[in-house]
Amino acid sequence: MASAAASTGTSAKRGEARPLAVPLTLEPMEAKSEDVLPHGPGWRFEPKWDGFRCVAFRWGDTVELRAKSGKPLTRYFPEVVAGLKALPVERFVVDGELAIAEGESLSFDALQMRLHPAESRIRKLAAETPAFLILFDCLATPEHEDLRAEPLTRRRDALEAFYAACDGASVLRLSPATGDRAEAERWLDKVGAALDGVVAKKAGGRYEEGERAMVKVKRLRTADCVVGGFRYESKSRFVGSLLLGLYDDAGRLNHVGFTSTITNAERPELTKRLEALVEAPGFTGDAPGGPSRWSTERSTEWSPLRPELVVEVRYDHVTGGRFRHGTKLMRWRPDKAPRQCTTEQLRAEARPGRLIGRLQEA
Repeated sequence: MASAAASTGTSAKRGEARPLAVPLTLEPMEAKSEDVLPHGPGWRFEPKWDGFRCVAFRWGDTVELRAKSGKPLTRYFPEVVAGLKALPVERFVVDGELAIAEGESLSFDALQMRLHPAESRIRKLAAETPAFLILFDCLATPEHEDLRAEPLTRRRDALEAFYAACDGASVLRLSPATGDRAEAERWLDKVGAALDGVVAKKAGGRYEEGERAMVKVKRLRTADCVVGGFRYESKSRFVGSLLLGLYDDAGRLNHVGFTSTITNAERPELTKRLEALVEAPGFTGDAPGGPSRWSTERSTEWSPLRPELVVEVRYDHVTGGRFRHGTKLMRWRPDKAPRQCTTEQLRAEARPGRLIGRLQEA
């Protein structure tokens, strides 16, 4: 009965069917990327946390967690579902970020491990590394009021009232917010351990479903990396991407990511240059192409290189000692010795700032 009710946006509470104030088909408001935070009055700023975007619905004894894509996350986070069911507030719709703490940082890798087909595995991870929900918007109140057309200032007041009514429940955290642009700039300096950037929202703006009505800014950084290998383009004998490595304290070269921002004009000459350096093992520590459920046959095919070439790349985020996304090749560094390219470059980013502590104290 619960699943059928959920699919139509209705549910039974104590035997009485009532529509949700906000349907489960809601498309979360999104953000467009900019290089700098907006200036001028009327802006509110919030940290962009390193987690899974999640809209949480509760009506009576039913809880649904939905990803930004609209896909259900409910089965992957049973401890969050149980925590939301235990709240004294029995009806709400809130927007936020699912996160898992790892020391004084947040672990995106731990979140990804939850997307597992085996329920026994999910239950085990839920007990070992429990997740929580970082709140940053309220879309429907316990009184069944739809707030999507209300300004952000009112929604934030409702969110803070909701959080206070939950009396410090461990499954919830309240994300900081400020109207002070200087403070938001200081948050950007902490990007790395827990933060993915800063989001700016219009204080008087409504919740615009599915629209890029917010602004997100990420602090891009650079690192000098050894080219430890490369992959060919699909259906081509020209280089498609460079595999990047950094040396650890034990002197091992570990794979940390890739860059594929190579122009077509560069590919023929660069391919010859790389093929002249092909030599195993390439990486002497963690190597690319390790087993994973996302691996394809081609994703494990790569050519190792003698560790002689160094490139400077630009990146936006690091997780688990690796670049989260692909990087942008800035320039070649013939002036840099490969052994100077160490993981120390990423450790400074991984050190947690005060903001994660503020969140944990909330």
